[in-house]
Amino acid sequence: MRAAAVISAVALAGCTSIGTADVSRDAFAPVYHGIETRLLDGDLVNFRVAMTGAQTQADVDQYARCAAAQYTLIRGYGFTRHVRTTSAQNGAIWTGDAVFVISPELPAGNRTIDAEVTVADCGASGIPTV
Repeated sequence: MRAAAVISAVALAGCTSIGTADVSRDAFAPVYHGIETRLLDGDLVNFRVAMTGAQTQADVDQYARCAAAQYTLIRGYGFTRHVRTTSAQNGAIWTGDAVFVISPELPAGNRTIDAEVTVADCGASGIPTV
């Protein structure tokens, strides 16, 4: 009897998590409204992004990260480090203002990004880059 209850609970838990994952994935339909890039000083670059359909600030952060990674490759570098991102929501429009340091070598810090890998991930996820 006890084994049957455990099996039923595990099966029920599995069904619940699968249903929740499918619903949230279907609800995510972002529209990307462009990227503005400004070189601030040498290797310090500002990216401003706008989108609708974001579910959280993390979606805006990812859009800025994708822009920074592609810009890094365009400049002939391989790495970037995230400095800061601020975001805001005005109605359905989310905006992000992010700063990254681009670098030919892996920069110090724990917020580093391998530009080539990130651009490939962004493409696979359908997130546009610069």
